[in-house]
Amino acid sequence: MNNMDDLNDKAQAIWEMVLATITTYGLSVLGAIVILILGLWIAGVLQRTVLSACRRSKRVDETLSVFLSSLTKYLVIAFTVIAVLSEFGVQTASLIALLGAAGLAIGLALQGTLSHIAAGVMLLLFRPFKVGDYIEGGGQAGTVKSISLFTTELATPDNVQIIVPNGEMWGTAVKNYSHHATRRIDIPVGIGYGDDIDAAMKTLKELAEADSRVLKDPAPMLAVNALGASSVDLIVRVWCNAGDYWPLRFDLNKTVKQRLDREGIEIPFPQRTVHLISESESASES
Repeated sequence: MNNMDDLNDKAQAIWEMVLATITTYGLSVLGAIVILILGLWIAGVLQRTVLSACRRSKRVDETLSVFLSSLTKYLVIAFTVIAVLSEFGVQTASLIALLGAAGLAIGLALQGTLSHIAAGVMLLLFRPFKVGDYIEGGGQAGTVKSISLFTTELATPDNVQIIVPNGEMWGTAVKNYSHHATRRIDIPVGIGYGDDIDAAMKTLKELAEADSRVLKDPAPMLAVNALGASSVDLIVRVWCNAGDYWPLRFDLNKTVKQRLDREGIEIPFPQRTVHLISESESASES
């Protein structure tokens, strides 16, 4: 009988301890669960909202959209975890300080990599160039194949791959040859001093206007560029669509030579006139 009473007393004590634990921590556990579920739900909603907003903007690249939406999600989750821990009495101030110190240490260790990420974000946000553009930047030149958070991939005209860190691409001047719809071609042409300048300029203008790739506005321009040592240097300036630049340039160089040959207009090469003085002439002059 006494043993039974002892067991009942122990069971009663255990039950009272369980009730006390539930009373003490039950609300905290329930609150933590609610905070965790609510935080995860908010993180998902904000991720989808940021992703949708970024995709609606024409200035934000898809890679940057995914990066920003994921960053938003994990920031909300981090704050949610801190809030859950605070429900159990964990001193979150010291935890936040520890995480901040760890973040600073990691940032210092990866400052080069982080600078490339920051540059990648700026490139994707401000879009000084896009995939398909031919550019010069970071000491390299080529057609842009891809832009990521870390690097920009270029392909040279002979199809050699070049990987440029975004920090170098963002930190230097960039020439974008594909940005504008039209480009100007300058063709220097030298003619002999004995040739008719007006006739040569008329011939070159007719030649330029005859090519359908040459734009009518701005109209082709011809001018005397300089009086060289062995030629009168003319300049032929025409405008064309950016995609026609190199084919038109190559064709004009060929056509100019052929047309001037047919018209009998000389394209002189550098010359020097050498005067020979005999010994008798040199002695008489002295």
